[in-house]
Amino acid sequence: MYQYNEIDQTLVDERVAQFRWQTEQFLRGELSEDRYRHLRLRNGIYIQTHAPMLRIAIPYGVFNSKQIRMLAHIARTYDKGYCHFTTRQNVQFNWPKLEQTPDILADLATVQMHAIQTSGNCMRNTTSDHLAGVCVDEIADPRPYCEIIRQWTTLHPEFDYLPRKFKIAVSGAVNDRAATQLHDVGLHLVKNDAGVLGFKVLVGGGLGRTPIIGKVIRPYLEQQHLLSYLEAILRVYNLFGRRDNKYKARIKILLKETGIEKFTAMVEQEWQLIKDGRELAAERVEEIKAHFAPPTYDSTAAVDNSFTLHLANDQAFATWVKYNTVAHKVSGYKAVFLSLKAPDVPPGDMTDVQLDAVADLADRYSFGEVRSTHRQNLVFADVKQSDLFTLWKQLDALNLATPNIGTVTDIICCPGLDFCSLANASSIDVTKEINDALDDMDYVHDIGELKINFSGCMNGCAHQSVGHIGILGVDKKGAEWYQITLGGSSDNEAAIGERLGPAVAKDEVTKAITTILAVYVEQRLEEESFLDTVKRVGITPFKEQVYANN
Repeated sequence: MYQYNEIDQTLVDERVAQFRWQTEQFLRGELSEDRYRHLRLRNGIYIQTHAPMLRIAIPYGVFNSKQIRMLAHIARTYDKGYCHFTTRQNVQFNWPKLEQTPDILADLATVQMHAIQTSGNCMRNTTSDHLAGVCVDEIADPRPYCEIIRQWTTLHPEFDYLPRKFKIAVSGAVNDRAATQLHDVGLHLVKNDAGVLGFKVLVGGGLGRTPIIGKVIRPYLEQQHLLSYLEAILRVYNLFGRRDNKYKARIKILLKETGIEKFTAMVEQEWQLIKDGRELAAERVEEIKAHFAPPTYDSTAAVDNSFTLHLANDQAFATWVKYNTVAHKVSGYKAVFLSLKAPDVPPGDMTDVQLDAVADLADRYSFGEVRSTHRQNLVFADVKQSDLFTLWKQLDALNLATPNIGTVTDIICCPGLDFCSLANASSIDVTKEINDALDDMDYVHDIGELKINFSGCMNGCAHQSVGHIGILGVDKKGAEWYQITLGGSSDNEAAIGERLGPAVAKDEVTKAITTILAVYVEQRLEEESFLDTVKRVGITPFKEQVYANN
């Protein structure tokens, strides 16, 4: 993974010192709440229902074990002993004291971490594929380009105050695991007819109250033009994006109102003005790529037959391997998912004890590296098959081995009313109720791949619009109600879910979900996925059963 140089470290250290001074000014009453608000947001600090919330940037979702141990230290020193992993591959702490946030940022800086630009109307953390560099369907590793973008976006003076937040995602594989079509800019690594690597550029995706699938504005962009083309897009957005209405300020609204042809022409015109002499040097790309060189794999890993024996002799282990591991490009290795979706735990939460243990396991089994995913789980990207049985036992003892990755209980869930001041409805307790109703793991596995996304408000932090089943909390005269959508997807064939019907009361949500699953089991063809069944039969059969008694 990328290691800070002197310039990187100096920038982060100076940012900590600057924010410490600003916070001290605010606490002394020398800086108004309105002026301080913009400063704290640029450093990842929200004021939530019960306490400040600190969001830490995890560039393209990659940590080392030392950084994981720092998260454990922060959890027990400044918080209530745990942290929360988000759908943007970041980490959040929900209980820090405002006066201690500069100390937290100073501790983070010692392990090359920060919270810069994790909030506010600026360019946010660049996200990517959690299987980058190891997946079998990879065209090229996207992480070096993510790092180049990270350096370019950090404290960029021209784009510090955009009309609204701006998010970039990069995918380098055939299968899009980075939800690139749902970002302000999505970049797909592709090759042209001559086999030369470049980018397909999508613009205008986004979720929230107006979910929109991004559109391709350039099918192929040479890699040397990456930054100048991004700059052209940002310039057009900065000039013409709306600032009078925050609900219409995202680039997706600008593109929708302008039209794809005119918007593309505006970007191309701006790019022609700035691209000459602004190429990304091939030497610079190679320099960054060197930080992501593959680890030294064991060439004899595939020879060990203990893995096959354990699969044959232990059904619980075999089930975990089926759901929580995926193929690796190197023979004898697997990528391993650590499930943060145990039935008795809020989705995405981890304790300080778990964090410390995971850091130790990463050192022992995965070259000291950990990754976060868009579904609030973690990944060890490089585990020898011969180590899987021992690793599984240790993860199981830590409550991190629930065999449910990609299943109906692998629910994305935002904090909802329990923490978030923006939420209209709770989500964590309803998610637990759904999990309790689906506690038969054989049934869960029979259902197969099914993604439930659950948000407590229209901001859609849990991406409910693109869940196979989406649940959205809404307020009705002070009561908690929930809208349900079906058929959404964030994968290659991205789609916005279709609303099932009127919102249902809180005490009816779990029944509605189990009814939807029952209809699926009844309607599906052999081996047919939930999403394919919904596409084939439509939502009417589901709607009729969910609202049968209304």
